[in-house]
Amino acid sequence: MKAYLCREYGPISSHKIETIDVPIPNDNDALIEVYAAGVAFPDVLVVQGLYQIKPEFPFSPGGEFTGVIREIGSKVKGWKEGDRVIGFKGSGGFAEYALCNQFNIMPLPDSMDFLTGSIFPLNYGTSIHAFKQRAELQPSENVLIMGAAGGLGISAIHVAKAMGARVIAAASETEKLELCKEAGADETILYSKDLSNSDDQKTFSRKIKELTNGNGVDVTFDPVGGHYAEPALRAMAWKGRYLVIGFTSSIPKIPLNLALLKGCQIVGVFWGSFCIREAMVNAQNFNALFEMHAKKLIQPKVEKIYSLDRTVEAIESLATRQARGKVAIQIKSE
Repeated sequence: MKAYLCREYGPISSHKIETIDVPIPNDNDALIEVYAAGVAFPDVLVVQGLYQIKPEFPFSPGGEFTGVIREIGSKVKGWKEGDRVIGFKGSGGFAEYALCNQFNIMPLPDSMDFLTGSIFPLNYGTSIHAFKQRAELQPSENVLIMGAAGGLGISAIHVAKAMGARVIAAASETEKLELCKEAGADETILYSKDLSNSDDQKTFSRKIKELTNGNGVDVTFDPVGGHYAEPALRAMAWKGRYLVIGFTSSIPKIPLNLALLKGCQIVGVFWGSFCIREAMVNAQNFNALFEMHAKKLIQPKVEKIYSLDRTVEAIESLATRQARGKVAIQIKSE
């Protein structure tokens, strides 16, 4: 089979498509013929050795994918060959076949095609966990989404709107904000790509407050970090919740007196660990997401499709922030 393989940490372009043996499932594994795989920011980091999770070499990145079960281990229960499934694990999806533990598989709903399902687990799982368990988001609350035109940002817009929130999307290009409006954002903010300038930071905070009648936002969803974090925190409402999702820019240093003055919470969101620690709650979240999708309250969309041979290009589109919305690799047509 063909796979984009990482044999040692290095630049994205240093890893190649190789031909390797089809893996053999262990007792609790299913062998999945991969149809499509979503590309996410952890894929940018993991092949460079910059991610907190470090798979054993050699490995193929790709933590979310869809396909059909072709073989099951002796202890696998509830699954059979031919089942259409979504796989979610730390790696393995950028290949023609992938092994997945039976507990890291969910059914691909009839309402979803393989491409749509491949972009679903990481971003939508993170978003609903962030808003439901971590922020306890309430209808009509104001939500600020940073980096809103990325795959995670778009999913956050969808989920927040489905939960009844008023969404303010922030991005660094006018074209990206148009994408956010199409996704359902109520308001948008165009910010500087740098924001290291103190005047730009003050302008950003002021704009957030203007869009919330001076009250500030109830919830901030921040996968960006960097210079964006402090001015966003300064624009929090009383008892607001600042959701720490990730750091596509850099890890910021936050003056904690702001949390005191705002009476707000700074809340970590780590969906990967949540899946393991609270598997049943995670399953309930996905049942809610699938229901939202069936009712067309959320409508995931792949903005750009790459072939497996163009995996380097696909990952680098995220690394260079050229990607808008969600990117996927299509390995087999339906």
